[in-house]
Amino acid sequence: MYLLAGDQLDELFRSSWQRAFHLELQDAYAVSSEFEPLRQFLAGEPEDTTWQQGWLDLIHEITDTGKKVQRVRVVTEPHTDYTRWALSVSPRNIAAGEDIRWLPRHQIAPSDLTGDDYWLFDDHLAAFSVFTPSGEGTGFAVTTDPVIAEHFRTVRDRVWQAAVPHDEYGHTLHQ
Repeated sequence: MYLLAGDQLDELFRSSWQRAFHLELQDAYAVSSEFEPLRQFLAGEPEDTTWQQGWLDLIHEITDTGKKVQRVRVVTEPHTDYTRWALSVSPRNIAAGEDIRWLPRHQIAPSDLTGDDYWLFDDHLAAFSVFTPSGEGTGFAVTTDPVIAEHFRTVRDRVWQAAVPHDEYGHTLHQ
């Protein structure tokens, strides 16, 4: 297993793969670049979206080549402030090319998940999301261990089928 951080993450996303899947399990993240946009959202102020542009450009770049980027967010209901904000910014991710789905935590057994957020590139490159004790993301711990990759594939396939596409999930919240 090896650690990737900084520019190495962009290199990973630009490398040769066809499908990247991301599982998010936390109800809030301590990403410093998101603090002010989240505050603006909660205050009902117009949001400065420049914090997200680098990611959106990268996703647009790689999905334009035919690659798939998929994300499932496992969330607690009722939603945390962070989740409500994530729901509001997700349309920009989707417009850039991500396919985002939502899975209410009460609809899946904890044993059917992993204990960590992760990325799975194709079916063999597993990347654990690494966080500091305060919750800031610091990179990925990457492995091609076939046992870990197989477990991640199993979880991916299970949650992808159970999760609700963003447009449908958002619609059900307003009923």
